[in-house]
Amino acid sequence: MNLRYRSFDFTLIVVPILLSIFGVVMVYSASIYSTVVRHEVDSNLFFTKQLTFLIISLVAFFVMSNVNYKLFKSSKIQIPMVFSAILSLLLLMVFGSVKGNSQGWFDFGIISFQPAEFCKLAIILYLSAAFHNKQQYINDINRSLMPPVIVLITIAFLILQQPDFGSAAIILAIGFCIIICSGLDWKKMSVIIAIILIILGSALTLLIKFPDKFMTEEQQERITGYLHPFETGQDDGYQLVGSLLAIGNGGMTGVGFGESTQKYGYLPEAHTDSIIAVIAEEFGFIGVAFVLGSLLTIVVKGTIVSMRCKDPFGSMVAIGISSMIAIQAFVNLGGMTGLIPITGVTLPFVSYGGTSLLLTFISMGILVNISMQTERQRLKSGETIVQ
Repeated sequence: MNLRYRSFDFTLIVVPILLSIFGVVMVYSASIYSTVVRHEVDSNLFFTKQLTFLIISLVAFFVMSNVNYKLFKSSKIQIPMVFSAILSLLLLMVFGSVKGNSQGWFDFGIISFQPAEFCKLAIILYLSAAFHNKQQYINDINRSLMPPVIVLITIAFLILQQPDFGSAAIILAIGFCIIICSGLDWKKMSVIIAIILIILGSALTLLIKFPDKFMTEEQQERITGYLHPFETGQDDGYQLVGSLLAIGNGGMTGVGFGESTQKYGYLPEAHTDSIIAVIAEEFGFIGVAFVLGSLLTIVVKGTIVSMRCKDPFGSMVAIGISSMIAIQAFVNLGGMTGLIPITGVTLPFVSYGGTSLLLTFISMGILVNISMQTERQRLKSGETIVQ
């Protein structure tokens, strides 16, 4: 059998595609009401756009899967990439378009672009390259850790100014995952973790004691809705209550495709961050299990790729992409089930959003390329492959 064919990890190719196709179908179901009543446009608008985004994303996916991932650790790519990420976030403050109370979009009329999504992939590639180049002195904190962390915090801080707490938190969490896998001595890692916990604890204390000074009015409402959803079900807790009612109404097998009632004005943003609630209502536990199983499969396979890859850069990129999908899925699902406050983060591969879908598939293309090259090396060396 051809070596190239044998090196394909078809799970990393087939599962994301199937999940995203299911997502396009659910975007159609979830957006029918809002397109006609709220936006006063054709009911197929979001479906058509998402299908177009998916086709473009799949082209990008297969292109990136054939681009050598090692090219991304070159300074010729790293420097412009980080500069572009920071510059785009700065330009948002002046030219950004406001959507959902967040000035996080460049609106070009026909299409809009969310730089925060690009920053997620940029920070994965940057941190992976930075720590790969610093392996010889990785335990020298001032030389190895501080410069990348400064860039990480700068990007997260700029995203927080939009304000987009969800994306900022995800980027910091992704960075933390890569730092853990950077090869840093565990004694020093323990100290860093302790410092982070102290900072988080202090920040949480300040937020609780002085919410007016550190949170916008909308963020305060989301916290109130999270803590007291049913007491504030007509205002702050409206989205969470709608989500819980949809999930409860779905039961084991759901009420049937297109038959959700919560999407008819009772569930805000049904086709974006609330889409899992519509899936739960229309397809029940079975539909949710399909989505969770698919996401878990992608994350686990990505983690395995990271463990098998002998190139530190490739290994860290793989763990970064896997953690990005896992963390974003957790934040979305946690918000929709009341586990954590709602942040407006979309569900990977499933929710409506062209920028998110495109950048996720570009990331998956890079992950598939790392997997292919790793397996080719193993095949050439005669090692046993266990998929």
